[in-house]
Amino acid sequence: MSKAGKALKQVLETYGISQNQLAAIMGIGRSSINRWVNENRDPASEAVLEIRKGLQQINPDAAGEFIRLYLDDLEEKLEE
Repeated sequence: MSKAGKALKQVLETYGISQNQLAAIMGIGRSSINRWVNENRDPASEAVLEIRKGLQQINPDAAGEFIRLYLDDLEEKLEE
């Protein structure tokens, strides 16, 4: 399971943010968001930063939660 995709899916659901809304803010197609959320493709590291920026514009709490979830998952992998 993609770390970023898993974190993004949870944040979108928790904060009631649609894939369309995030895609519009980021200036990309909704299909890209959908691929990340459904873990068909992992976002590049630059895209993770753009996701955070997009979420920040919609809801700063969602942006913080996305990064927290993403980094927490990374920390768990490093500890294994």
